[in-house]
Amino acid sequence: MKVAVDAMGGDKAPHEVIKGSVLAAQQFRDSEILLVGDEKAIQRELASYSTVPKNITTHHASQVISMEDPATYSIRQKTNSSITRSVELVASGEAAAVVSAGHTGATVAASTLHLRTLKEVRRPGIAAPFPTRNGVCLVIDVGANIACKPIHLFQYGVMSTIFSKYIFGVKDPRVGLLNIGEEDAKGNDLAKETFALLSHSQLTFVGNVEGREIFDGKADIVVCEGFVGNVMLKFAEGLAAGLLSTIKTEAMKSFWTKLGLFLCKPAFAPLKAKMDFTEYGGVPLLGVNGVCIICHGRSDSKAIYNAIRVALQLSKNKVNDQIVSELEKANAPTASVT
Repeated sequence: MKVAVDAMGGDKAPHEVIKGSVLAAQQFRDSEILLVGDEKAIQRELASYSTVPKNITTHHASQVISMEDPATYSIRQKTNSSITRSVELVASGEAAAVVSAGHTGATVAASTLHLRTLKEVRRPGIAAPFPTRNGVCLVIDVGANIACKPIHLFQYGVMSTIFSKYIFGVKDPRVGLLNIGEEDAKGNDLAKETFALLSHSQLTFVGNVEGREIFDGKADIVVCEGFVGNVMLKFAEGLAAGLLSTIKTEAMKSFWTKLGLFLCKPAFAPLKAKMDFTEYGGVPLLGVNGVCIICHGRSDSKAIYNAIRVALQLSKNKVNDQIVSELEKANAPTASVT
């Protein structure tokens, strides 16, 4: 099984991307890692290793899409970019999955354009894990689609249910709808119509979920439109980083607080791991006809390694086939919904 890795994408590319890819190649010897990007730059990095795994190969791409480039414009103008070439390898069947820490918008646009959506899927969505008291809550969508309709949110619930079962091992994921209150009648028209769809579905729907309840673990999955989801994701990242920084700053103010922090360190370690995005690797773009893992722009080798691991899990478990099957079953009662 082959995974195409955008070697030039991300703040720490190509060094950390290639380091993570080498780690993955060493661990998953029955798979092949295709490093896509400037071949000379890739070879310079690989030359620093005493032994390069035989299951690592390169695929040249002369262009790089920067974070400042407009998403749709860049994939049409930079047709030989590492992001586009990586996605095209999946589209042509030369790879089963793509992993990129580069421009998120360009990765979504390239995947939607070249891979197309799965049968029955109206819009793809990005599913991001949020740490909770007892595990993880998958929030979808966090940025792929900012103009949602009820059917899109309903399908997000179906797709993320399959993902949660196969990747997080949740037997019967509970699905919630992000809203401004718990009552059934709360929210705008989108929320009310989506509530009705989810209520009459075969999903384990637990009703409306307020933002604060995500971290309480009320649901295993929370669906929302991409604009709201993206704002919430970045707010949560900033809040987590700010809290940890504040705790450390305050603890350094005296000997006793330093001692207290030292004694509490074993308790903080699991919390830090839960909040560390590198533990999850990347987030899947669910609904496209192929496996696409989008990594954080600050991804290091650990994040890239875990992203490749998740990509392989999705491919081996044929999650896309499961998504199509479930949506076909759910199609009849939702056929009239636009």
